[in-house]
Amino acid sequence: MPLQVSDYTWQQTKTAVFISVPLRGVCGRDADVFCTENYLKVNFPPFLFEVFLYAPIDDENSKAKIGNDTVIFTLYKKEVAMWETLSVSGVDKEMMQRIREKSILQAQERAKEATEAKAAARREDQKYALNVMMQIEEEKRKKIEDMKENERKKVTKELEAWKECQRKAEEQKRIHREKKCCEQEEQIEEERKKLNHKSHTRISASRHLATKGRDSENIFLEKLKENSIPAPRSLGSIKINFTPRVFPTALRESQVAEEEEWLHKQAEARRALNTDIPELSDLKEEEKNPEWLKDKGNKLFATENYLAAINAYNLAIRLNNKIPLLYLNRAACHLKLKNLHKAIEDSSKAYRITKLHLRLTHPMKLYKMMLRRFGI
Repeated sequence: MPLQVSDYTWQQTKTAVFISVPLRGVCGRDADVFCTENYLKVNFPPFLFEVFLYAPIDDENSKAKIGNDTVIFTLYKKEVAMWETLSVSGVDKEMMQRIREKSILQAQERAKEATEAKAAARREDQKYALNVMMQIEEEKRKKIEDMKENERKKVTKELEAWKECQRKAEEQKRIHREKKCCEQEEQIEEERKKLNHKSHTRISASRHLATKGRDSENIFLEKLKENSIPAPRSLGSIKINFTPRVFPTALRESQVAEEEEWLHKQAEARRALNTDIPELSDLKEEEKNPEWLKDKGNKLFATENYLAAINAYNLAIRLNNKIPLLYLNRAACHLKLKNLHKAIEDSSKAYRITKLHLRLTHPMKLYKMMLRRFGI
C-alpha cells in the first residue's frame, strides 16, 4: 500500500494555485503525474500524493515542473476566487472513487479526441500532399505535351523548309533544261541551214556540169562508176553467242528489264532470308516472304491497327532490310502513333536505301513517295 505524502505546501492567488510536492529521493523520471479538473495525483512509488481539488481548474493550461527532488504545480482556476482549502472536505471513500473514475473517463475521452484530431490532421496532410503530387504530375504531363508539340512544330517546319528547297532546286533544273533545249534547237537550226546551203551548192554544180558535152559526161560517169564499185569481200565466219533465257517466252513478247529486275529481287530475298529467326518457326512458307508481310502490314494499317502493322514490318525488315517501302510504311505507323523520332529515323533509312539502290540523282521521287505514304 503506497504511503500518502502530507508534507506538501501550497499557495494561491485569485487566478492560480501553486503546489509544491517533495519527491523524497525518488528520480523525477519515475514520477507519474495525472491531473483533471477536480483531481490531481502524483505517483512515485512507494509514495502517493492525491488531492481532490476545492474547485475546477483549467487542466489544459496548467503546468507541472519537476526538478531538485520537487514537483511544482501551477494550476489555473476556472473561476476567479480565493479557495478556503486546497481539497474538498467531507469526502468519503465512495465519492473519492467516483471522482477518480470520472477523472479517468474524462482523461480517456480527451485522449480519444486528441487521437482523432491527430488522425484527422494526418488525413488532411495526406490529402494535401496528394493534391500537391497531382499538381506536380499535371505540370510534368503538360510540360511533356508542350515538348512534344514543340518537337512536332519543329519537324513540320524542317519538312516545309526541305520541300521549299526541293521546289527551288527543281525549278532551277527545269530552267536549265529549257535553256539547254533552246540551245539544242538553235544548233539544229544552224546545222539545217548549213545542209540546205550545201545542197544548193551541189545542185548548182550539177547543173553546170550538165551544160558540157555528151563525151565529157560519159567520161565523168565512167569515173564515178569505177570509184563507186567496192572491192570483193573476203571469206570468213562469224560466231554469235546468245544469252540463255530464264523465261520461256519469246524475246519479242517479253519485257527483259522487268524480268531481270524480278530475278534480282528474288535473288536478294533468298540471300537475305534468315531461317534461324525464332518467329519463322510457326509461319507457313508463303508467310516467310517479305512482300507477303508487307501486304499484311498494309492491311493492318488500313484497319488502324498500327502496333500489329509495325510488328509485321519489323519481321519483314529482319528478313530483308534492303526494301525501302518497309521502312516508309513503318514510319507512317510511327507517325500515326506520334512517335516522331522513330518516324524520322525510318524515313531517313528509306531515303538512304533508295538513293543507294535506285541511283537517284535527286531526292524528288522519294519526297513524292513520302508525301503519298504520309497522306500530306
